Amino acid sequence: MARFYCPLPLVTGQVMDLPATAARHVQVLRMQPGHTLTLFNGEGGEFSAEVQHMGRSDVRVVVGEHRDVECEALCQVHLAVGMPANERMDWLVEKATELGVHRITPLMTERSVVRLTGERAEKKQAHWQAVAASASEQCGRNRVPLIDLPERLDAWLARQTPQADVVHGVLSLHASTQPLNALRDEAAEKPQTWVLLNGPEGGLSDAEDAAARNKGFVALSLGERVLRAETAALGALALLTLV
Repeated sequence: MARFYCPLPLVTGQVMDLPATAARHVQVLRMQPGHTLTLFNGEGGEFSAEVQHMGRSDVRVVVGEHRDVECEALCQVHLAVGMPANERMDWLVEKATELGVHRITPLMTERSVVRLTGERAEKKQAHWQAVAASASEQCGRNRVPLIDLPERLDAWLARQTPQADVVHGVLSLHASTQPLNALRDEAAEKPQTWVLLNGPEGGLSDAEDAAARNKGFVALSLGERVLRAETAALGALALLTLV
């Protein structure tokens, strides 16, 4: 059944017009009155719905029963990533959503190619949030990960504080690292909340890597191969969420 993100209060029995994005998708699928679909608003579970009216630019539905369905990962993972260039950030957001990421913070680092501030940053954030919503529709998630406004790594690091129930890790190309899967197994009996920092193309600089370690981040590795920035982030995420 077709699924649509509807970031509005949903109540069984209500008659409502779908938001513009969802309405366009329904029209593209050529759905007609009487067709059924699924709505979710990110607050938990999903609702059945039936198309009541199809206009030229509006779609009206009747909201049906609520289903307490969730497919979230057992652990919450917050990815803080140096933004990759070109369209690879779109791809990273999409695939990270499918893998179950809880939150993504796009970062600007010393080696970042992409620099975003002001209105450009806000537009990119909105775009990536829409990518995450679309990926949630596709993969069956009823909660949409939060995509933060892009910011500088140093500003983000300054706000990080050690927490007993959170594992902070940095994917490092430097020495003195430990395998992520080993640390995952050690933490298996504890609350599974992770903050993972990963650099852009070329990795974090020596100073940035040291700054993360000084803030209590554990230096982690994914093996002997050198992975692209977005591949490393998704590989680490998969190790934590697909177990």
